[in-house]
Amino acid sequence: KTKDAVVTYPKAQGVPLIFDIPVSYNGKVQSWIQFFQTSGRVWYTKWLERSTRYLPILQKILREQGLPQDLAYMAMIESGFSPHANSIAQAVGPWQFIHETGVRYGLKVNWWLDERRDFQKSTVAASRYLKDLHRMFNNWYLVAASFNTGENRVRRIVKKRGTTNFWILTRYNDLEKETRDYVPKLIAAMLIAKAPQMYGFRNV
Repeated sequence: KTKDAVVTYPKAQGVPLIFDIPVSYNGKVQSWIQFFQTSGRVWYTKWLERSTRYLPILQKILREQGLPQDLAYMAMIESGFSPHANSIAQAVGPWQFIHETGVRYGLKVNWWLDERRDFQKSTVAASRYLKDLHRMFNNWYLVAASFNTGENRVRRIVKKRGTTNFWILTRYNDLEKETRDYVPKLIAAMLIAKAPQMYGFRNV
């Protein structure tokens, strides 16, 4: 289980923000923060509003599964905490499971029932998947990237480039832009959610 990591920058009203996954603060993260403050503000505000209802549920399950609670913000950027979210790749639910992966991790998916839309069951399934990914990579950034694009692809790229440093891997075009953006987008979403007023999200 990952221990809490105290991040001293940025600070919310002088108090260090606390995370339980590693946090980098760089230009890519800043770019996503600016996006959420401007072009993506309407979307992010909706996500922030939903977080008060759903984030505690997800964090409780992740904690019970022995995982960092901040992984719950992956559901924020995957679906905006919406059980009705669908993607063009036919990924469904708050964790955006495709059919194959959902079934592999114990979710029932058929014409009358789709447990990918169930917050509790899909979060338990996501926890099992995240544990497997962490055993494989021992690196939360690569876990997040693998959740987005698939573990086999990330494993091949790590072997090809000879590094497990996510930021170094993003210098190449081996990963799709969506995956290269996934980790900085996740960090930006966490930073704002933990100190919304600091980033201009008031009266949400």
